[in-house]
Amino acid sequence: MATAAAPPRPRMTGRNSREMGTSTRPHSGQGGLAALLVSPTVLVLVLVVGFPLVEAFRQSFYGAPGIDPVTGFVNDSEPFVGLGNFADIFTDHGERFWNAIGNTTFFGIATIVPEVVIGTAMALLMARALRGRGFIRSAILVPWAIPTAISGLLWSWIFNVDGVANKILGTSVLWATEGFHAKVAIIIAEVWKTAPFVALLTLAGLLIIPNELYEAARIDGASAWQRFVNITLPLVKPSLTVAVLFRLLDALRMFDLPYILIGPRKSSVETLSMLAQNEAYNVRYGAAAAYAIILFGYVFVIAFVFVKVLGANIIDLEFGGSRRSPRASHRTARRREVPR
Repeated sequence: MATAAAPPRPRMTGRNSREMGTSTRPHSGQGGLAALLVSPTVLVLVLVVGFPLVEAFRQSFYGAPGIDPVTGFVNDSEPFVGLGNFADIFTDHGERFWNAIGNTTFFGIATIVPEVVIGTAMALLMARALRGRGFIRSAILVPWAIPTAISGLLWSWIFNVDGVANKILGTSVLWATEGFHAKVAIIIAEVWKTAPFVALLTLAGLLIIPNELYEAARIDGASAWQRFVNITLPLVKPSLTVAVLFRLLDALRMFDLPYILIGPRKSSVETLSMLAQNEAYNVRYGAAAAYAIILFGYVFVIAFVFVKVLGANIIDLEFGGSRRSPRASHRTARRREVPR
C-alpha cells in the first residue's frame, strides 16, 4: 500500500517566530562580523574616553608636590592623599563649589528652554516650501558652524561698553563684570549659537512626517495650531528629545563661552569646568581631577535620569511599540484591519 507523502512543514519566518514567543538568532559568522566592524569604534572610545577617565580617577587621589608637613622636606613627587581632594572641595572650597554647581545648573536650564522654542520655530520655517529655502537653511546654520571661541569674541564686542547691545538699549551696562547681566549675556550668546543645532535635529524629525496626515487633518477641519499640537509635536518628539539631551549634556560642561566672554574667576558665571581648569592652571592636578570626576558624576546622573524618564517612550515611538508582547501586537494588528 502506497503511503501519502507528508505535507511540507511551513517555514518559520522571523515574524512568525516572534509571534510564537521564539526569537531568531543571527549565525555565529554574522556575530563575528558585527564584532569585527564595531571593534575599531570600541577601541577609539577606550583610548579617547576610557583611558582619560581612569587616569583622572587615579590623579584625584594625589596631591600637589611641595613641602611635606610631616618631614618638612620638599617632596618632588605627588603625595597620595586618598579622598583628601574631594574633602577639601566640600570643606575648604565649599562656597565656591556650590556656587559653581548653581551656575552650571542654571545655565543648563536657562539655555535649553529658549533653544527648544527657537530651534523648533527654525525647523518649522526650514521645512516649509519657501522660495530661497536653501539660503534660509544655510543662514540659520551659520551660527552653529562658528567655533565657540570666535563666537565668544564676537559677542564680547557686542556686549562692550560702547558695543551694539548698549547702543540698542540706550544704556551703559558693563556686561563683562559681575552680576546677573553677565548671566544674561552668556544665555543670549549660547542660545544664538546652539539653537540651530536643535533646529537641525528637529528638522530631521519633521521631514519624515507624511503629508497625508496634515491633508487629512485639514479635511477634518483642524486648525494650524491643532495640527501642530496633535500631529507635529507627538511625531517630532523623539528627535526633539534627543536634541534636548545632547544640548543639556553640553550645557552642563560649559567652559569656553563664559571664560572668553566674561573672564575667569567671575563668581557670577563660574562653572564646574572653569573650577577644574583653574586648579589645573595652578598646577594642582589632583584637585582638578577631583572637580572633573564630580562633574562627570553630575552629568552622568542627569543623563541617566533623563533617559530613564523619557527613554522608554522614545524607544516605543521609534520602533512602533515592538517591545510589546506578541499577543498585544496581534490585537493591535486586528484592530487596524477594521475599516474606519
